[in-house]
Amino acid sequence: MTEPAAKLEKRGNIGILTLNRPDALNAVNADLAIAAGAALEEAQNDPEIRVVVLTGAGRAFCAGADLKELAKGNRIDDREHPEWGFGGIVQHWISKPTIAAVNGFALGGGTEIMLACDLAVIDEAASLGLPEVKRGLLAAAGGVIRLQRQIPFKVALEAMLTGEAMTAARAYELGLVNRVAPAGTALDVALSLAESIAANAPLSVEQSKHVAYTTAALGSDWEPEVWEVNAQAAKIVFTSKDAMEGPRAFAEKRKPEWQGR
Repeated sequence: MTEPAAKLEKRGNIGILTLNRPDALNAVNADLAIAAGAALEEAQNDPEIRVVVLTGAGRAFCAGADLKELAKGNRIDDREHPEWGFGGIVQHWISKPTIAAVNGFALGGGTEIMLACDLAVIDEAASLGLPEVKRGLLAAAGGVIRLQRQIPFKVALEAMLTGEAMTAARAYELGLVNRVAPAGTALDVALSLAESIAANAPLSVEQSKHVAYTTAALGSDWEPEVWEVNAQAAKIVFTSKDAMEGPRAFAEKRKPEWQGR
């Protein structure tokens, strides 16, 4: 039997979503988009999973769109879920934190998948970039939207307009990634980061992510709308059982037992 083009593995409270077309450098075809989108949705709906790590099988993270499939006139999307975007990932919001473990080649669509994740770890030998302009294309899977939101505008424009690759060290310098991992250890470093998040109260983590993204789109931190979003999240968190468990566990000098509610 052939393996799925993307698969989800549970390791404690962490879900590992692996893009699984290593012979094609994990390039996105329809099978991968369908499988990855379904895996991400499964992780969202699994109460035991608190953090999702995305990585690639073999020596690549993701080589972007499968150009061979496109040349044949074949679709590379999940026609049942167009709202999830490229690879079933780039427009697929989940409330749980996502971490990209960029273990290798990640130009073009691979970079766009990384940009869609909340956090990122990159192998020291890997590089990022949006080379679409070199091929008469557009980084339309979120690249030209997200890059300029995540690094200084002029630097982002240079990367978009030249199509030149960016080293792991430069990506870290710009704050585009959270960690640079020694060669071959991107997944291990990402899992360590995921474990530190998964140890926290899941409802607190999810609401923190919600407030951060929602208020980022609302402008000044003095606007009433910003504080209304914050107040709603605070009500959810402070009235939860976990909000009682945390202080109790601290007072009793023990590890908290989170319920996620």
